[in-house]
Amino acid sequence: MNPQTIFNIIIAIIIINFLLERWLDWLNDKNASETLPEELKGIYDEEKYTKQRAYDKVKGRFSMISSSFSFVLILVMLFFNGFAVVDDYAKTITDNPILLPMVFFAILMIASDILTTPFSVYSTFVIEEKFGFNRTTIKTYILDKIKGALVGGVIGGGLLALFIWFYNSTGHFFWLWTWGAIAIFMILATMFYASVIVPLFNKLTPLADGELKSEIRDYCKKVGFNLDNLFVMDGSKRSSKANAFFSGLGLKKKIVLYDTLANEYSKEEITAVLAHEIGHYKKKHTLISMIVGVLQMGVMLFILSLVINKPEFSMALGVQEKSFHIGLIVFSMLYSPLSMLIGVVMNIISRKNEYEADNYAKTTYKAEPLVSSLKKLSVDSLSNLTPHPYDVFMNYSHPTLLQRIKALYN
Repeated sequence: MNPQTIFNIIIAIIIINFLLERWLDWLNDKNASETLPEELKGIYDEEKYTKQRAYDKVKGRFSMISSSFSFVLILVMLFFNGFAVVDDYAKTITDNPILLPMVFFAILMIASDILTTPFSVYSTFVIEEKFGFNRTTIKTYILDKIKGALVGGVIGGGLLALFIWFYNSTGHFFWLWTWGAIAIFMILATMFYASVIVPLFNKLTPLADGELKSEIRDYCKKVGFNLDNLFVMDGSKRSSKANAFFSGLGLKKKIVLYDTLANEYSKEEITAVLAHEIGHYKKKHTLISMIVGVLQMGVMLFILSLVINKPEFSMALGVQEKSFHIGLIVFSMLYSPLSMLIGVVMNIISRKNEYEADNYAKTTYKAEPLVSSLKKLSVDSLSNLTPHPYDVFMNYSHPTLLQRIKALYN
């Protein structure tokens, strides 16, 4: 395949992907009703639904602007040999075979962050502020950016350096060594995310003794779930939206409640949410998802190993000699349709897992408080409860609220 054909395929993929996203947005907007639909009565009231529709429209317009900006930016980079320009500049800094790709990607990431930060600031301090969600201060936002960059640089940079070293040192089988290293990292990240990464950004406090803790412990004892690590996280420092999540494996497993959930929901509602999370653990969804993720990574790296040494990949972006990091950019673009298909399949599996976890909570605890908590979580975050079925199929990792309620009452 010649470089021009590769270039044309990349452009086609980018345009089709952009148009697909806009089509799904249009379907969602068309599917929405300006008046409260019959099926939402008892969940939204008229005033709250009007606010939800306004929130959805504002987010939709903002998404259109931000995604269009990204779309135009990548086309400019492609048509004007932007990646080749960055590559030439990186070569003026170093010619070390490991440092060169790291400098190249660092330039791209810094430039991308500079260009997209205004969109992030507007989303947080204008849109989320307008609808009463934002609690992030300027100081917290800046610290998050700094800490995020440092964590990303250390972890991402370290993995990239190891990847490049394997590529330069182990020949065609570099993908196996890289797969092994990433698999180990994924396991460690699953085990220690809540212990190591989360505390860098949020404060975790053990759940205080009281009725809520007693209710949770009684439930855990009933279902044979050993839970010693139950924490409350200060999620309210950034947003009023409530949530909870399960993290870790084995003795390292943790359940974390946002303080907005712990402080504003009843003990039954919170326990029902935890029952759902425990259902994921009991059904081995977390473990299976990690195994599938590792297998996906192996397949992707194997395909990468078949094409990364083709000079046509680099030439497609205006670099005349074979380049590992330019080849990696081209591969990521060509791989994106397959990645999207895999994502659709994974979303189907994820929605099935959510139904199973809901049913576990229903059968081991109660359906009513889970339904009540799901309604509150959706309404408090002004979620779109009537997305178009095509968008749900393509992008939703969870069933819609109405689908979950129907399943819980059947």
